[in-house]
Amino acid sequence: MAPGSADARLWVVTRSRAHDAVIFDLGGVLLRNGRPGDAALAFPGADPEMVLAAIMGPAGDDSDHPWHRLERGEITMSEFTAAAADNLRRAGVDASAMTPAGPGPGFAFRLNAEMLALVEALRAAGFRTGILTNNVRELRALWWPLADWASLFDDIVDSHEVGVRKPNPAVYQLSLERLGVTASRAVFLDDLAAN
Repeated sequence: MAPGSADARLWVVTRSRAHDAVIFDLGGVLLRNGRPGDAALAFPGADPEMVLAAIMGPAGDDSDHPWHRLERGEITMSEFTAAAADNLRRAGVDASAMTPAGPGPGFAFRLNAEMLALVEALRAAGFRTGILTNNVRELRALWWPLADWASLFDDIVDSHEVGVRKPNPAVYQLSLERLGVTASRAVFLDDLAAN
């Protein structure tokens, strides 16, 4: 067992049993892509930070930005893309890469096989597992068929279904309640420090 390997980390976690549940983010964790920065790739030559601010708003906030509203299920993807294109134009960025399906020519999620193996090992060791994701109704059809999520996870909290998104404390509490654990007995893995 190599130090730092997933097997070594799992051995340490299961031996200590300081926790009962592990909650995973989806994009950038269970999936190799789907990180906020991926949206900026559709606008080569533009300042990525400016693009992300226009398209997704502040990552560490839960505001009325169109992306936040989309992830809470309050608006549709087409309403979001119209608002995002306006934000980009106001920022001086060519908005032609905004399509009714979002930024870029299309999107295909890719599984992170190593993380899914970790989920299976955690479940075999008796841990409860969950997903807590800021996500979009129209994108679910792209990631849901990639794995048997319902058998890998005890619960899935998808922001657009529950009307609240990270980093709002209420969505973390909801995930904990649905898994039947306290915060001190759970681990949360996310690719954004703000979450």
